Amino acid sequence: MHYKSIVLGSTGLIGKHLLTYLGEKDLSVIAISRRQIDDLPKNISPMIIDFDEFLDQGHLPDCKDIYICLGTTIKKAGSQELFKKVDLDYCLGFAKKARESGATTISLVTSVGANADSKNFYLKTKGKLENEIKTMGFDSVNIFQPGLLLGNRDEIRPLEFLGQYGSYLLNMTLLGPAKKYRSIDAKRVAQTMANTADIAGVHYFTYEDFLGVQ
Repeated sequence: MHYKSIVLGSTGLIGKHLLTYLGEKDLSVIAISRRQIDDLPKNISPMIIDFDEFLDQGHLPDCKDIYICLGTTIKKAGSQELFKKVDLDYCLGFAKKARESGATTISLVTSVGANADSKNFYLKTKGKLENEIKTMGFDSVNIFQPGLLLGNRDEIRPLEFLGQYGSYLLNMTLLGPAKKYRSIDAKRVAQTMANTADIAGVHYFTYEDFLGVQ
C-alpha cells in the first residue's frame, strides 16, 4: 500500500487532532509512535517503533508528505541534551528518512519566536531545526509557529495549565505585531496543517493564519 502522508508526534496535543482531520480526508496515512494509539480512523495505520533503533537502521514507506509535531519540554526530558535529542535530532532524522522515501512536502511545528541566534535554549533549538529542514531539499516547507497551545494533554504540564488559565486575558493585551504571541487552540493549528496546500517554497504560519479555520 502506498502511504501518502506520515505523521510524527501522533500522540501529542497537535498530532492527535491532526490525525482526526487527516482521517476525514481520502488519504492513506501512517502514524508513527512509540506507544499504542487507540481509536484511529480507518485510513490511518499505526507504526509503533523504537526511535533510536529505527533511525539507525529503519526505512519509512513511500510517502509524499511528512508532518512533524514531535516535541517535549526541557523539564520533561530531564536535561537540555535530552530535549535537543527529541526536538532537534529525532525531527531531523525522520525528515531525512522521509526525503529518502520520496517526500516532497514537510509540515513542521516549532514555536513563535524560534530563532537559531536566540539566547533562549528552547527557541534556539527550534530555530536550528527550522534552518536545517530548509536545507534538506523539500519542494514545499510549511513551518507552523504557535504560541502557548490550548487544549487537554495526555500528560500534565503544571506551568502550561496555569498559562492557559490566564491566556484569554493576556491575549487581549497582545496587539499589532505582538498578536503572533497569543495562545491558540491546538485544534486550529492541526486543522490548518491538514488543509495546507503543497505550495512550492518556504511558508510560515502564525496566530492569525490559524484563525481562518473552523
